[in-house]
Amino acid sequence: MVDRNDSLLREVEDELRHDKLKKLWDQYGTTVLGAAIAFVVGIFVYQQVQAQRLAVAQAAGTSFEAARRLSAENKIPESAAAFADIAKSGPAGYATLARLQLAAAAVKADKAADAIAAYDAIVADGTDPVLRDLARLQAAALRLDTGDWTEMQNRLTPVTDERNAFRANARELLGLAARKAGKNEDARRLFLQVLGDAKASQPLKDRATSYLAELTAADMAKPAAPVAPVDAPAAKP
Repeated sequence: MVDRNDSLLREVEDELRHDKLKKLWDQYGTTVLGAAIAFVVGIFVYQQVQAQRLAVAQAAGTSFEAARRLSAENKIPESAAAFADIAKSGPAGYATLARLQLAAAAVKADKAADAIAAYDAIVADGTDPVLRDLARLQAAALRLDTGDWTEMQNRLTPVTDERNAFRANARELLGLAARKAGKNEDARRLFLQVLGDAKASQPLKDRATSYLAELTAADMAKPAAPVAPVDAPAAKP
């Protein structure tokens, strides 16, 4: 009798459990199923997008290397056309690299104004901060002989920040601009910053040492300031 009662209770519990599950499914089943489908579709779309981006990047990388080989072989018109195509339709990173290559080609062709304009355009609309700062440095180097002190400060000061990877190079250029403008104390301070930078390259530090030696030699070569004559004491009567 007890066994029959237990069996009956289990059947009742199973029915109740089944009824609860059915009600839950009727209430939430469609939503759960839709969420599951959306999740699976989302993963599929994400994987497809990533695969497409990878394919585009690989194709751009192949095209970029081909353009570089053309440049190395001195096939200037062909390499310029290839880089221009990448700059126009390639993904952002490779497009900026191609623009840098085109600007460098302008420098080699003695078209400094075109190169500066190209570098300045990258600074204005480049998306990669490292490549943008590299373009800023290149443009400043080309303007070093003709730009005034204020212009060089405007161009280079953003790159001299302690967190910037190109800070030592920017300080060198700004120090040279200061020396050109006759601001020797500013130049000396900037060159000393290069020497004190643990991450500055040794050739860069060697140049800073040479610049400092030149500044010191120039200071020593300056004629001494004339000493004002001392008035003789008045004669006592």
